[in-house]
Amino acid sequence: MVIISPSLLAADFGCLYDEVAKVENAGAQWLHLDVMDGHFVPNLTFGPDIIRQIRRKSKLFFDAHLMIEQPEKLLPMFFNCGIDQITIHFEATQNVQQALSVIKNHNLKCGLSIKPQTPTEVLKPYLNMIDNVLIMTVEPGFGGQKFMTDQLVKIRQATEMIGDLPITLEVDGGININTGKECVKCGANVLVAGSAVFKSENPVTTVKELIKLGELK
Repeated sequence: MVIISPSLLAADFGCLYDEVAKVENAGAQWLHLDVMDGHFVPNLTFGPDIIRQIRRKSKLFFDAHLMIEQPEKLLPMFFNCGIDQITIHFEATQNVQQALSVIKNHNLKCGLSIKPQTPTEVLKPYLNMIDNVLIMTVEPGFGGQKFMTDQLVKIRQATEMIGDLPITLEVDGGININTGKECVKCGANVLVAGSAVFKSENPVTTVKELIKLGELK
C-alpha cells in the first residue's frame, strides 16, 4: 500500500475545512502539515492553532513536517494540537537524538528528514528511534517546485537502509503521478503531494490515481 499525504500548504486557505474534507473523502490517509519558521527555510506558514482547528474536522493521520531551527525549543507547542507524527530536519538541530526523544516521550510518532544535499548515511544512528524517514526531492521552503530526479538514488539507499524495520519512507517535493511512480519503484511508501492535488482540476481524481500507484509495489 502507498499512503497519500496531501500537503496543506497548497490548499485554498479560504476554505480549509472543505479542502481537507475533499481529500479525506477521496481516500487520502495522511495530511501533510508543512510548518516553516522563516529561518530554517525562507518562508512562513502556519502553526499549532491552525492545526488544532483542522483537527476538529478531520480524522486523517496528521503528519507534521517541522522546517524550523532548533525544533526542540518549539516542540511543546505542538504536543496538544492533534498531531500524530512530527518529523524534524537533521540539519535543523545540533542534538537530533534529544529532539527525537522528546517527541517519543510524548507518545507521538517521530521522523527525520534530510535535504537534497544531505547524504542518507546521516540517518543510520537514529533508525532505532524513528518511525518515518522523509527524503526531500526539492529544496524545502516552497511548494510547486520541480522534482529533483537525482534524489531517486537516495530513495533507493534509504529503502535498503530501512530494510525490514517498521519505518515509513516518505518523499516530499514535486510529486505527481509520474514522479510518484518513480518514487514507489524505488521503495517509497508515503507520497506527499501538494500542488498536484490541490491545484489540479479534480483533486479527488488525482488522489485516487496516486493511491493506485500502490499496485506497483
